[in-house]
Amino acid sequence: MPRLIAALIRHGDYQQLPETPSAHQPFPLTVEGETQAQQAASELRITVDTNGWTLSPSVDSSQLLRAWQTAQIITYELADRFPSPPELSGFDELAERGLGSAANLTIGEIKSIIREDPRFPELPADWKSNSHFRLPLQGAESLLEAGERVAAHLNRQMGTLAECTDSDTLKLFIGHGAAFRHAAHHMGVLTYEQIAQLSMYHAQPVFLEYLSGGEWRHIDGEWKVRAKHSEYTD
Repeated sequence: MPRLIAALIRHGDYQQLPETPSAHQPFPLTVEGETQAQQAASELRITVDTNGWTLSPSVDSSQLLRAWQTAQIITYELADRFPSPPELSGFDELAERGLGSAANLTIGEIKSIIREDPRFPELPADWKSNSHFRLPLQGAESLLEAGERVAAHLNRQMGTLAECTDSDTLKLFIGHGAAFRHAAHHMGVLTYEQIAQLSMYHAQPVFLEYLSGGEWRHIDGEWKVRAKHSEYTD
């Protein structure tokens, strides 16, 4: 079996609404975020050339605009490294953790909604960062559930790739930091404790190798060490 590597790439910097924990914000990259995506493409070019990997022309991105733009810039900058014209596809499965009907409300508004609903207890103090906690609102999911969704997509896509390639191949996945880290836990790459200890740099790939039997290992790319008591964004 040829080597199969997934590059997990967090989107570049974008302008977030203040005091708004939802990662489903529909805003574009900042100028800094665009530069980060261009730098990611340069680093990927060096990695591909150094290792002699084939770059899969099938590129997967979250549907959220900041991820899509990051993927679009990277794909454009690497156009001459793909063996055939690249195809960028968006997937709901690569989105960050969803807050359901509380999407894009402020922290204060979410607390008020929960407090005023007689069905729900007060929110725990760590509700935004607790990997197991899910808001008791329609459509919401926990961080671990989001990670499980992303892990399932990665396993499915890399399994399909294994059936149709005969060379060492790198496939690009552009999405979101917290969902990627929780996915890495489900895939056996990070321990549960490491989820809270680590983050991801904007537009800097973490390389995971997909092994026979569906196992994974981290082979390159640095996780970002998270500052104590910092909150998840995405």
